[in-house]
Amino acid sequence: MSSPRDGASPSWRSPLLRGRLGFHVEVAPLAFTTTLTSAGDALISLTGELDLSATAPLEEEVERLAEEEGVRRVVLDLRELEFMDSTGLRMVALAERRLRAAERELVLVRGAEAVQRVFAITRMDEHLTFVDEPSPADGDEAAA
Repeated sequence: MSSPRDGASPSWRSPLLRGRLGFHVEVAPLAFTTTLTSAGDALISLTGELDLSATAPLEEEVERLAEEEGVRRVVLDLRELEFMDSTGLRMVALAERRLRAAERELVLVRGAEAVQRVFAITRMDEHLTFVDEPSPADGDEAAA
C-alpha cells in the first residue's frame, strides 16, 4: 500500500495542491467615462470587467442619464470591456428597459468576442441595437 508521500499518488508537494493552486489571475475592475455630445448622445466607455462587483455604479449612471434633460440616446461602448457575466447582461437588459421607459434609446458598440458571446448565447443580440463604432459627435448614425 502506498502512502500519499511516496510518489504513487498525487504528491502533497505538488504546487497545484498547495495553497492557491499555484497561480494568480489579476482581475481588472470596471471603470467608465461618460461623454455628452451636442447631438444628445451620452457615450459611456467601459473598460475592465462588468460583473456582480461592478454593476451598481453603472446602473446609477444609466439612471442619471435617463433623467437628464437633452439626452436622447445612451451608447455603451463595449470595445475595451474584457469580461461580462450574466450580472452584466442583466444590467444591460435593465438599462435598455429603463431608458425605453424614459423615451431614450440604448445602443451598444460591439465588444470583444468573449463579451459578444454572452449576448449571442442568450440571444439578447437579437433584441438589442449594436453598432461597430460610436456615432460621430455631429450626430450622424453609425453603421449597424
